[in-house]
Amino acid sequence: MEKTKLPEIISSLPGPKAKEVIEKDSLFTSPSYTRGYPLVAEEARGAIVKDPDGNLFLDFAAGIAVCSTGHCHPEVVAAIKSQAEKLIHISGTDFYYPIQADVAEKIAKMVGKTKKKRVFFGNSGAEAVECAIKLAKYYTGKKRFIAFFGSFHGRTTGSLSLTASKTIQKERFFPLMEGVTHVPYANCYRCPFGQKYGSCKMECLSFIENVIFKTVVPPSEVAAIFFEPIQGEGGYVVPPREFVEGLREICDKHRILLVADEVQSGCGRTGKFLAIEHFGIEADIVCLAKGIASGLPLSAVVADENIMSWPPGSHASTFGGNPVALKACEATLKLLEKELMKNAKEQGDYLLAGLKEMMNRHKVIGDVRGIGLMIGVELVKDKTSKERFTELRDRVEVECFYRGLLVLGCGANTIRLCPPLIIDRTQADYAMKIIDESILAAVDFLKGEKRTSIII
Repeated sequence: MEKTKLPEIISSLPGPKAKEVIEKDSLFTSPSYTRGYPLVAEEARGAIVKDPDGNLFLDFAAGIAVCSTGHCHPEVVAAIKSQAEKLIHISGTDFYYPIQADVAEKIAKMVGKTKKKRVFFGNSGAEAVECAIKLAKYYTGKKRFIAFFGSFHGRTTGSLSLTASKTIQKERFFPLMEGVTHVPYANCYRCPFGQKYGSCKMECLSFIENVIFKTVVPPSEVAAIFFEPIQGEGGYVVPPREFVEGLREICDKHRILLVADEVQSGCGRTGKFLAIEHFGIEADIVCLAKGIASGLPLSAVVADENIMSWPPGSHASTFGGNPVALKACEATLKLLEKELMKNAKEQGDYLLAGLKEMMNRHKVIGDVRGIGLMIGVELVKDKTSKERFTELRDRVEVECFYRGLLVLGCGANTIRLCPPLIIDRTQADYAMKIIDESILAAVDFLKGEKRTSIII
């Protein structure tokens, strides 16, 4: 697998060995997991995943944007092995160890462009958001929050309260945390106010000021506005610069903290360490996870030094900042700075250009958007009405899988491309070729026809 760059399907999918795993999983694993197609991963290197039957897949999902340096990058693996031989756990909540101080300093300096930062380590994106909620409450003494429709911030009680992605995520889990008000996100392809970017008056911002703050929520009671600089599960939506700048202005005006959830968009995925950097502003609190440690469980909440000033015992984590995960993080950050953020921009620009050209040839591609290697392809029934084509999106995922390409959906009808940041031009070209073929095959499939030479 070391030199393999492209997929190779040698059996029916799933193959006999993969079927055994799926059957056992169905007996003992929680049925709450969502599996869009039957991939069974046994081994992986770089951007290639191998299943138990020897089939090779090109990974453009990266474990939901987690494997930023690719699968089992040799420098990350070496760092993990080295640390595992010295110290696996001691708990940074109660004791000190060098790697925690070193990585905290590194992250604080990468995030803090103008102000000194402090860092809290956890294990997941949801934990990072929970930490940010508590920190915002503690620092401001306020209890209300603003979040956005289409957002995803996690599945724990506090983070789920901020989430407004799918009702299935909340069904039968009420009551959740009180004090959260959701407002429309700046999705210019589907403007919730029926406006057109360029001629609009940023109604998505004035709605907060002129409606929410005057009729529902006193701004003096709002601790923070939580937002994703690029909305992830909501459909890989990239807002206009004015929207992000406007959020900063609203927060400054009313002494509200601005919290950037960079769990999916951060850690170099957009070609910069943080997606918010593309908009020219800084957040008061930043949540990081997913790609921060190349697949090991780690999250980081980064805040201005004066904000993260709570006393000992206010917040802690037994496993957060695990030495092995931190060592993987250290290696990951070095790789990002050395070459991978640059590659994310180069390959992302190339993919965006190719996919936009593809959009001109496919009536069902309504929009292509993204920054770096965080790209969304939105599928519609008609480009004029923009009616969502969820069934087609779901089928395209499956068609890609059978052709050896791993992709995931997001939003109601968008294909997301979030490959490892190590992909090259050959892999980008091959992915676009498979997506092109898969859209055609999926359209025919939904018509009751069959356009494929693959084994299903």
